[in-house]
Amino acid sequence: MESTNVFLQGVRTVTGAGLDAPAPANPPLTHTVAGGSTAQALYFRGGNSTDELVLAVLLKDGEPMRYFPIGAKADTHVPLRVVEDVMGDSVLELQLAAPAGVSGAVVVDLGLVEY
Repeated sequence: MESTNVFLQGVRTVTGAGLDAPAPANPPLTHTVAGGSTAQALYFRGGNSTDELVLAVLLKDGEPMRYFPIGAKADTHVPLRVVEDVMGDSVLELQLAAPAGVSGAVVVDLGLVEY
């Protein structure tokens, strides 16, 4: 079985409107799973330059699937091996949230395998 690695990654600016108000990254961090394929998230790594907790939210077809809190001036690494399958034609997106008035940089790296 052939597989393809997919990465949603980059350094993005976060401007907070509240932890309950995630917004698309700029530029967006999205991937559409190929039709007839299945994808699995392998890991999430993130870093946060701000003095406050920020949140990366993984959405599947517009609905929250996983939340990844990243502490103030900290980093996180979450292994996700075989948590669940994401079926073909699903749209995955990483969005960011921070407390109101907070701004700074966030480094995100979500590794997926599609087969």
